[in-house]
Amino acid sequence: MSSNNAAIVDIAQTASKFNSSIVLQADNKYIDVKSILGLFTTLVSSQSYELHVHGADAEEAKKAMTEVFAKHGLKFTVVPE
Repeated sequence: MSSNNAAIVDIAQTASKFNSSIVLQADNKYIDVKSILGLFTTLVSSQSYELHVHGADAEEAKKAMTEVFAKHGLKFTVVPE
């Protein structure tokens, strides 16, 4: 398994712990980060991502996603609501 695959699984598993909607924007595509398949096709094609988080546990979700992205060296910005 490449490190990218590990990152994808890690991101999807982390996102799945939350009720919030967590959507990754890469270029003009929007991907539900709870979808491993969606991440596979996206994390390779773009360098910088935007994360949209909405829901009751959005703050906790943002924090957890920030940690998991940083852990795998991925660049992204959380879009303020």
